[in-house]
Amino acid sequence: MSETEKHWVDVMALADLEDNVLTAASLGETPLVLLRTGEEVRAFGGKCPHKGAPLEQGAVCKDKFGVSQIVCPWHKACFSAESGRLIEPLALDPLPAYPVEIHDGRVLVGSVPREWPAPNSMRDSETAVIVGAGAAGVTAVVTLREEGFAGRIVLISPESDLPYDRTALSKMVLGSKPEDLNIPPIRSEEWYEANNIERLTDKLDRIDIDARTVYLHENDPIQAEHILLATGSVATRPNLPGADLKGVHVLRTAKDAKAIVDEAGPDQTAVLIGASFITMEAAAALRKRGVGVTVVSRENIPFESKFGHEIGTRMRQLHEANGVAFVPDCEVKQIGGGEKVEWVLLDDDTKLNADFVIAGIGVKPIADYVKDHHAAIDGGIDVDDHMRVAPGVYAAGDIAHFPHDGKRYRIEHWRTAQCQARLAARTMLGLPADDLPTPWFWTQQYDKKLEYVGWPEKFDAIDFEGDLDNFDFLAKLRHEGKIVGVIGAGRAKQIAKLAVNFNDA
Repeated sequence: MSETEKHWVDVMALADLEDNVLTAASLGETPLVLLRTGEEVRAFGGKCPHKGAPLEQGAVCKDKFGVSQIVCPWHKACFSAESGRLIEPLALDPLPAYPVEIHDGRVLVGSVPREWPAPNSMRDSETAVIVGAGAAGVTAVVTLREEGFAGRIVLISPESDLPYDRTALSKMVLGSKPEDLNIPPIRSEEWYEANNIERLTDKLDRIDIDARTVYLHENDPIQAEHILLATGSVATRPNLPGADLKGVHVLRTAKDAKAIVDEAGPDQTAVLIGASFITMEAAAALRKRGVGVTVVSRENIPFESKFGHEIGTRMRQLHEANGVAFVPDCEVKQIGGGEKVEWVLLDDDTKLNADFVIAGIGVKPIADYVKDHHAAIDGGIDVDDHMRVAPGVYAAGDIAHFPHDGKRYRIEHWRTAQCQARLAARTMLGLPADDLPTPWFWTQQYDKKLEYVGWPEKFDAIDFEGDLDNFDFLAKLRHEGKIVGVIGAGRAKQIAKLAVNFNDA
């Protein structure tokens, strides 16, 4: 549609817009947000393209370079406040940007968003192999095509399912009835076809880093100019008598989630081993289904090492108010039954009835295909600050052991994996790449959401503001007086700003 064919809609008086505040508006049924800076107004789509969060509840802030950004309130996707381009995930698409004119003190918005210019096509004779189709793998594929990579892309995964949102498994999927089960894909089948992405179901046996060649379990080896290793982690299964009985589960894959949902009826009883974030999210989802839940853990207070005693205690109270039973300071020493789980035996010889068991006792990075000096001490793969393992070979996500501020970290967060993958993909193409943002993650349990922003560091003090009992608070974690992390509940805008510029904490 040409400029003269656009239909202009009067949406608001200029005087009703505050400077640097996101204001909700609409084009008929299409939601917008307007952003005023002085006498200039910009208009963007009003819903985050990731999960549809209302952006007027988000934040506008500047990064350390002074670049103004719009930050999604739910999952902290960041967009340019100038153009709407994507800066950081969880979203993988930019914001629609609409033309704006000001006439007689009124804000007029064009009915059709601006078209994004097609990227310059590059490297059409090259091959990129992405091993792993989780958060990092799919983000890398999207970024390569977004930036104009025109060569061959092969996306390899051991799972035949369309790549999906793994965070939904414990937060939403377990609360579904079998007939309503929906595991959201990250991208549609049509998207992969339209963007000429080869999806290959296979496992990586080994990699020749110097020759940039991946050797697969069933298919021929593939040599490539660019390789991204994004193989993720595998859930740790309990090493106990009876752990191989039917009804003993871990929760890492769509197959795991489907198996749990199939037997998680309201007349069932589950024993959950461990008090990890995955386990406690699963406990909340199962209680919504009416499943009886008992959590057995060595810890008396869940999340105490991550969130501190006060927040951990409040989270335990939340679960207990919703019917979860805790058996702290104990371990499971045996799982028993016939062909299927019937009970678990604790180390104090208490026997608990159980129709099924979920073990949430950690994960292990899948990186055993790297045997040489590239293997990290913690089981991951050492990378540099641009996610390079070696020339032409990169790693991202759970396996990446990366440097920051003189230390090395391996972080198992969805957003961190996506940010690392964007960094790796842009580096492959010789494009400028920013530093990784401060890690952020969230946990959703019942109707309460906690957000954490910061690097995983020890802390010796916590400063609270707000109301912990009612989940409306901000907690600053300090180590020797320095703020190393911030936890928020009901403080989406404050956390959004810190996710962009943690130095403002």
